[in-house]
Parts: sequence; structure tokens; C-alpha cells
Amino acid sequence: MEGCYINTHLEDYIQDLYKYLRINRPNQLTIDSIAKKLDLNIYYGKFSLRFGHDLVIQKSTKQQEWQVFGHELGHYLRHCGNHYTMNRLFIDLQEYHANHFAYHFCVPTFMLQKTDELSISAIMNLFNVEYDFAVKRLEMYQNKLYKEELNHVL
Repeated sequence: MEGCYINTHLEDYIQDLYKYLRINRPNQLTIDSIAKKLDLNIYYGKFSLRFGHDLVIQKSTKQQEWQVFGHELGHYLRHCGNHYTMNRLFIDLQEYHANHFAYHFCVPTFMLQKTDELSISAIMNLFNVEYDFAVKRLEMYQNKLYKEELNHVL
């Protein structure tokens, strides 16, 4: 089934980003190494936000911090503007995009395709994400495979 997988624009973007950063294995996915390669400053605090080259990540579990890093990095790489002056609907759209980015950034498709065991626990352990995050990401990946298989058959 994986032979017919066609990447989305976001999947290509993230794969190209990781290629640029010379990251190709899950054990290379760390906040510190990625932030250093992107010249970002990481701070830990009581809430999460992005301001210029500074990302503040709410202090939590390592899994939650990784997921929040993916979300905030999505804002940093793909969004501009000041949330204080934006329409609420546009803010909601940017939040949706940052969440979607985080799923693909924290558990990249090109790495999932190389994973021998596609299970929730394997994704949790391999990519250092929480249970609910792994469930959602595996569901996203399997739905895409299923849709592409249907398109291939039809």
C-alpha cells in the first residue's frame, strides 16, 4: 500500500525541512537540536507562545513539550501577524494549521513509512508523543492510506 502514497504539500514541506536539517531518524527529533539548527531560543514557562526567534514552551512532560514545540514551530515557520490585531476566525484558522503541522512535524510521514510496527504504543515510544496524539496521528496516516488505496483501485 505504501507504494501508492502521495505526499501532501505539508508532508513534502516537513520532509524537506528535515532533510535540510539532516534529520532522518526518530531518535534525532529533539527540541534542543532542532532549535539550535533553526537558530531559535527555547524558554520554558507557565504558558506557550512564539515571539520572533523565541519560543516559550509550557513546562510539562517531555512528550507534551515536544508536541507544543511542534505547534509553536508551525506558527514560527508558516504564520505571520499579531494575534492581538487579527480577526478571531483567522486566529482559529492559524491554530488549526499549527495543530495540523504539529502532528506531521512530531511524527513525520516519511519516518512513519519506514516504521515496521504501526501501532499506538510504537508511535508513542518511537516519536516521544502522548497516547492521544499517537492515536490521532495513526488515524490520520491510516485514513490517508485507505483513501489513496481506494483512488488507486477506482
